[in-house]
Amino acid sequence: MPQDDMLALPMDLGGGDMGGMGGMDMGDFAAPAPLGGLDAGGLGDGMGGGALANPAAASGLSGKAKAAIIVRLLLNEGAEIPLEELPDDLQLELTQQMGRMRIVDRDTLNSVAGEFADLLDNVGLHFPNGLAGALSAMEGKISRHTHTRLRREAGVRQFGDPWERLKQLPPEDLAELAQAESTEVAAVLLSKLDTAKAAQMLIHLPGPIARRITYAVSQTANVTPDTVDRIGLSLAAQVEARPDLAFDQTPGQRLGAVLTEAAAAKRDEVLTALDEEDEEFAVSVRKAIFTYALVAERMNPLDVPKLIRVLSQPDLVTAIAFATDEEDVATSEFLLKNMSSRMADNIREEVAERGKVKRSDGETAFSLIISAMRDLVATGEIELKSVEEDEEQDGG
Repeated sequence: MPQDDMLALPMDLGGGDMGGMGGMDMGDFAAPAPLGGLDAGGLGDGMGGGALANPAAASGLSGKAKAAIIVRLLLNEGAEIPLEELPDDLQLELTQQMGRMRIVDRDTLNSVAGEFADLLDNVGLHFPNGLAGALSAMEGKISRHTHTRLRREAGVRQFGDPWERLKQLPPEDLAELAQAESTEVAAVLLSKLDTAKAAQMLIHLPGPIARRITYAVSQTANVTPDTVDRIGLSLAAQVEARPDLAFDQTPGQRLGAVLTEAAAAKRDEVLTALDEEDEEFAVSVRKAIFTYALVAERMNPLDVPKLIRVLSQPDLVTAIAFATDEEDVATSEFLLKNMSSRMADNIREEVAERGKVKRSDGETAFSLIISAMRDLVATGEIELKSVEEDEEQDGG
């Protein structure tokens, strides 16, 4: 039977229950506000088929049935509908409703589609769906403390798939979660992450633990979706239960950023004192300090032209002329090697003519170069090699 003929078959909407649907109320798929009935004249213009033969064709349908008709119509037209964002119970009800329905005549289809179009036309303002959507819209507009508190009070389940929340965590936090859980749970966590994020998580794990977790992935073939969901909820709940911290960075990172801008003599004095008081903390501070000598170790050669473009040539000449330590000289050669040969030759000539540079001028030039590079990192224009990559290269 042709498709058009199937749509043209009439449905008994008078007193039948349509397979048990006649007594349903609008339910969860009902319109958010009454529209005062269907206007046959207004619907005709929008449907392309003239005035409706039966203006009240859809009056006996429940809200769920109308929703099923609209979803089916949109799917037939190839529309991408994010139904997976609906709560699980609504997805279930919608699918069951579609399973109970059979054939819809053309007048009913036009009437439901027209009512849906009128509903959309009458929407003046749309708010986010639930607390999760509201917090997403308000992120950055309300305080971080309030944002975290609302998330914690609402509970993890209200925010949809817990794995989406976990995938947003930095790799070091994921590694911390993995170490606190059993090997099997950590293997599920690793399997649910994007490949790039999973690889980054492994970098932050001690070697023996990383090996045990990667081997345990082979034991996850029979894990059920319910188990994965429970693991995701448990891990996400742990994340939400963490106290709201005043600082985003670790103490070592904060002090390292301060000492990066400090004069070399003062930096060395502070680090020497830290070595005597707390050697472990001193190591974390040293990892966070960025100096001119470290530019060649942490920067990718292809990113040097981007740095050169935001620097003034006199500052670059001053820094290279001031660099006398072996590590500083290595950075100067690294920069000269990866810029245009003409610019490198000009800078070498100016350095030869410059002569000796005062310490204050040289350290200021170093700071300008480091600050410019960190600004490029902050804007995402360049990406530095990690400390772990440096250590692996040194070990190799």
